Amino acid sequence: MMYYYPYVPPVMAPVSYSMPRTFSAEARQQTVQGQATWTQGGPVTKCGMPWSAYQYMTAAVGESSPYSCGQNLKIRYPVTGREMIVTIVDQVAGYPPNRLNLQKRVFEALGADPAAGVIPIEITPSPELEEERWGRYLLEITQNAYPNYNVTNYQALGTSEVNENQTRASYEFTLQSPQETRKIQASVTYNPETDRVVSFDIQEM
Repeated sequence: MMYYYPYVPPVMAPVSYSMPRTFSAEARQQTVQGQATWTQGGPVTKCGMPWSAYQYMTAAVGESSPYSCGQNLKIRYPVTGREMIVTIVDQVAGYPPNRLNLQKRVFEALGADPAAGVIPIEITPSPELEEERWGRYLLEITQNAYPNYNVTNYQALGTSEVNENQTRASYEFTLQSPQETRKIQASVTYNPETDRVVSFDIQEM
């Protein structure tokens, strides 16, 4: 599917606080054991991003967390083996660094029962989506195109020069529904001088 749209700027979340110095850069990239609770979310967030962003695949972290507003995390629930990519949109006072407050849709998509209240999870930062802003842009496009699927993984496929005025960035996303798994290749063509989007393309593999 090829789409030609007027300019839509990439979603770049503001960072409202500095990373605590007690966490090394290496530690922020490693998988850690943690816990998750759930929330319906509210109309106001400390990150200035709505809970409804990215089809509600969102979460909050503690104020002392090593993870920042707008950052993407891969969450795995060991009990079911299900994984999910979430975006941090809020902060919770008093939460320990390894606890997340997941939007209820994420909690249920992981296969957890909301009645459980707290579940064990594994947390892994998604550095490629952080380093490549177009990855986050394509993540949102893909989630909007497949609202009944959850993005469980991704892979950066790289960038290529279309011509002197256009560059293409491509990603592969793994989508999961209760019935099936799909692989999607998403690409965006943009002007590197102005960041103007020329087109984006979503194809099933």
